[in-house]
Amino acid sequence: MDHGGHGMTMDLPPFTLARGLEFGGDPFFLVGCVLALALYGWGAARLWRRGDAWPVGRLVSFVLGVLTIVVSMCTKLNDYGMVMFSVHMVQHMIISMVSPILLLLGAPVTLALRALPAAGRGHKGPRELLVALLHSRYVRVITHPAFTIPLFIASLYALYFTPLFDFLMESKAGHIAMMVHFLAVGLVFFWPIMGVDPGPHRPGYVMRMLELFAGMPFHAFFGIALMMASEPMVGAYQHPPASLGIDALSDQTWAGGIAWAFSEIPSVIVLVALVHQWYKSEQRQARRIDRTADRDGDQELAAYNRYLASLQSRGH
Repeated sequence: MDHGGHGMTMDLPPFTLARGLEFGGDPFFLVGCVLALALYGWGAARLWRRGDAWPVGRLVSFVLGVLTIVVSMCTKLNDYGMVMFSVHMVQHMIISMVSPILLLLGAPVTLALRALPAAGRGHKGPRELLVALLHSRYVRVITHPAFTIPLFIASLYALYFTPLFDFLMESKAGHIAMMVHFLAVGLVFFWPIMGVDPGPHRPGYVMRMLELFAGMPFHAFFGIALMMASEPMVGAYQHPPASLGIDALSDQTWAGGIAWAFSEIPSVIVLVALVHQWYKSEQRQARRIDRTADRDGDQELAAYNRYLASLQSRGH
């Protein structure tokens, strides 16, 4: 028996972590993950071959980010996620928050800009197209907090509490589109906040923290709404297969708890990354000031001392 008419079997055995982590799932994401790792590896190897540095930490972060997508979408979690709201919520939270954070810390855009060869004069190659995209009005709009925060919130409430979710779950293409959307929303939300790559919006670190806290609590509210509901709220999960041995309402309660808990985990990760970036930024600023002072004999400090001396002489 199929779920939604696209090959998801409904006679799955009761869920266990071992069964969920068995290899399987969607080939679309498997191909995408392999391609992402291959391109990133090519870029890093190209830099290393010509003697340029590329931090191993960024490589590790990007690989971990891709692996979280593999775990979410290329295992039996994907099959169970079609019939269990709680498992689907694990997929959603990982691919919309954990995966984007790790991918962004890998700085793939910066790597591409450094690894791609420049086209000849009068020509536009991949590098030039990427630079044009980064400076385009489109990117300025989709990375602006006025766009990213409402989108981040609407991806929860407008999806799960309307018939749109059930419609997307009816087809394989709809399910893939929904998961790609979750990943894309996570990337554009976290990129201006803690992304390493260059972008059109780079507010101060305090403003970035405010942007983070403006969006994340809505995940907690969403989770609480699911946990407090007295009946199943999502049609696709109202009648779980008997072979799973679960109750739809209790499974929804678990889904709500997962959404609530995951709203805290990424916040901590992002805050740690922001504090680290802030610290490194202050160190770079201090080094620039020291270099300037070495070049000009610390004229700025001398001028300030003269100013204080003039004030003192006026006082006498």
